Amino acid sequence: MNDPQLKEDDVEQEIWSWGAGTDGQLGTGRLEDNHLPQLVRTPSLSSVPAISFLSCGGAHVIALTAGGGVLTWGRGNSGQLGLGDMISSLHPKPVMRLGSYIITQVSAGWSHSGFVSGCSGEQVYGFGAGKRGQLGISKKIQTVNLPILSSELEAAEIVGIAAGGDHSAALSTEGHLYTWGRGFKSNSDVYSPQHLPSPSSFSKVALGWNHALVLTDEGELYMLGGKHHGALSDSEMLNAMKFLPAGDFKEDNFQAIPALSGIKVLDIAAGAEHSVIVTEDGGVKTWGWGEHGQLGLGDTCDHTNPQTVNLNLKLESTAYDVKVYCGSGFTVAVATSNLRN
Repeated sequence: MNDPQLKEDDVEQEIWSWGAGTDGQLGTGRLEDNHLPQLVRTPSLSSVPAISFLSCGGAHVIALTAGGGVLTWGRGNSGQLGLGDMISSLHPKPVMRLGSYIITQVSAGWSHSGFVSGCSGEQVYGFGAGKRGQLGISKKIQTVNLPILSSELEAAEIVGIAAGGDHSAALSTEGHLYTWGRGFKSNSDVYSPQHLPSPSSFSKVALGWNHALVLTDEGELYMLGGKHHGALSDSEMLNAMKFLPAGDFKEDNFQAIPALSGIKVLDIAAGAEHSVIVTEDGGVKTWGWGEHGQLGLGDTCDHTNPQTVNLNLKLESTAYDVKVYCGSGFTVAVATSNLRN
């Protein structure tokens, strides 16, 4: 068995996953759920450079390596793996049809995927299911199993993308937010990316099915939507919230999370109806829907307030960064340290 600690030069890395795994999305090589974090020991990950970015969808995962390569695994029935077919994959496979694309970020939705390419003005490409407009290609299309350009964002320099259930979002270098697709409980589909004006500058956005998280440049966390399973992290607010259509995706509707008041947040992720954050001290907290063990707490209960996850890291270095990623009912955490620290 290859060492699960992925190393490149002085970089040491561990990948942990938990939650729903019946489509192979946990990368463990087994078709089963895990209620506690499991260290991923997949040989195909050990033979590639360290993972620089990762995104989890309905039941599939896209990983971007430090060398600019893209790996995908899990459910592939809508072409969301970008492998040119509609077949699922239990183990990570490289996406070979990217040609000269220089990939800078990847994102996975329920059954669609996207990536940002730096080869020509930070362009956005999508593939997989597109009938709700979630591919951002200005027209209705059922499925695409190879990347296709979203021409509506060519004028913006995109540095981040996020894919939710049937919707997508992107952030520009100026911190501007763009959204497209079905949105939150909306009956209207938006086929082209729409700029949503806001006085705030956002550094990251994470999309669930019916809620979204946004992180400001100052490390402040806000949430939109999230009526089910305590996704708002405050049980007293649940009945007061309504599902909001894409047109209501604006700053006035974002809510601060009382339980996290005064805590600086470094990273965010949203599953179908659960949320995960990394705090300034490196701690991982989860809340929301827990049916498949995706909260990593050893049970299948829902939790309305943030709970701390014990990753039991085995890294040699005490100086490390943790990034979190959510799929529909599963979660992945990547801990990376520099051995020279």
